[in-house]
Amino acid sequence: MNVTKSFFGNTPAGDVDLYTLTNRNEMSVQISSLGAALVSIKVPDKDGKAEDVLLGYDTALEYYERDGFLGAVVGPVANRIAGAEFELEGKVYHLQANDGPNNLHSHFELGYHRRIWSVKESGGSLLFSLTDEEQTGFPGKKTVTVEYTLTDQNELKIHYHLSSDENTPVNLTNHSYFNLDGHDSGSVLDHRLTLNASRYTEVREGAIPTGMLPVAEGTVMDFTKGRVIGDDIEADFEQLKLTIGYDHNWVIDGWDGSLRHFATLVGKKSGRIMEAYTTLPGVQFYAGNYLDGRTGKNGAKYFKRQGLCLETQYFPDSVHHDNFPSCIFGPGRDYDSETVFKFI
Repeated sequence: MNVTKSFFGNTPAGDVDLYTLTNRNEMSVQISSLGAALVSIKVPDKDGKAEDVLLGYDTALEYYERDGFLGAVVGPVANRIAGAEFELEGKVYHLQANDGPNNLHSHFELGYHRRIWSVKESGGSLLFSLTDEEQTGFPGKKTVTVEYTLTDQNELKIHYHLSSDENTPVNLTNHSYFNLDGHDSGSVLDHRLTLNASRYTEVREGAIPTGMLPVAEGTVMDFTKGRVIGDDIEADFEQLKLTIGYDHNWVIDGWDGSLRHFATLVGKKSGRIMEAYTTLPGVQFYAGNYLDGRTGKNGAKYFKRQGLCLETQYFPDSVHHDNFPSCIFGPGRDYDSETVFKFI
């Protein structure tokens, strides 16, 4: 495994470095010290042509200034918390109301996506780390690491770990936007997605979970047998209308904390296949419904549904739903998870 380092640019948060991992198949992954963000994933197609399958920007400053969390590690709590507050051990914690009355992705200015992470190389892997002393409104002094490993089997492994001196919600994820036909190739609506998840998290207005976990079978939310994303994304189905398309948490079947295959994504034009694995109970499949035509890498324009996210996670708003798997960690219970994206 080859690892190189280069300067990525200046930001108000500090200088940013860019690290490149390359395997023997000439697959490469670039990761920024800002937000521990995935900047590019170059992988061959069925004809051996390597292309970048990750939406992103050309400069560190763009990652700092633009919204969308492209490629970044989101934390300490990804996704939504209703009312931008929660109660833990008799104390109410107030968070940034940055998505209407609700909280999304912890804090837009102080979240992990905007932090400069320390980086160490270890045996061909990259270990990103930071310390969080309640900057985002969540309790506890937290030590966070994210390790990226690229294998010669074209697997990108992401290992997350967090320890805290107080009990606190934790829900780390990576917010990469994938387009298996190439980041500048247009819509992902012809991609075929299979999810090993027979239930999903029902939402109300604001994409806040109701607490119900409906069965997907027989509806446009059923991806268990594979579904072309664009076939039903505009269907007359209340859940899709509430979120302007697919933007829900799916409940991974058989979750027991072990590493499980939960998704297969196929790019129609390129023939690239991505299998995804995780130790976590849920995945947010987001179809890029709010991409706004922003300028990305090499001048590419990213319009609505030209990239999709598979954000492995605990369920959104878990702090308000006792029937969801608990996302509370602290002394005696460290957060530890792994997600793997394998390209075929």
